[in-house]
Amino acid sequence: MNMKLFMLKGVLLASLVFISVLAGMQLANNGMDKMRGYEDPDFKSAFTIQENSDGNVETAILGNDLSSHDLEQKRKTLEEMKAFNFFSNIGKKLANGLTEMAEKSLELITNKDKQE
Repeated sequence: MNMKLFMLKGVLLASLVFISVLAGMQLANNGMDKMRGYEDPDFKSAFTIQENSDGNVETAILGNDLSSHDLEQKRKTLEEMKAFNFFSNIGKKLANGLTEMAEKSLELITNKDKQE
């Protein structure tokens, strides 16, 4: 349970940092426009959302287009792969072994104290 909570906090913190960086880049871009007094088409926004003529929403992050179709395709690819995480499996086995060893050690120590 503690590991899940830690991972959740880590993901939330990483997301917050990512959003903060994007917001900072956007503010810096706006500041550059104000400082020059005109908009330069060569400078692109860090994060843009536009609606095209079909009514679909297009998103671009750092100039890379991002669409829900691409995300759906990536999700399907990952589900098809059903990747096996080798290191996760080793970590689980190691954790179980260490837990068992600690329990046995504590059991020996507590039994020794009772015998004396």
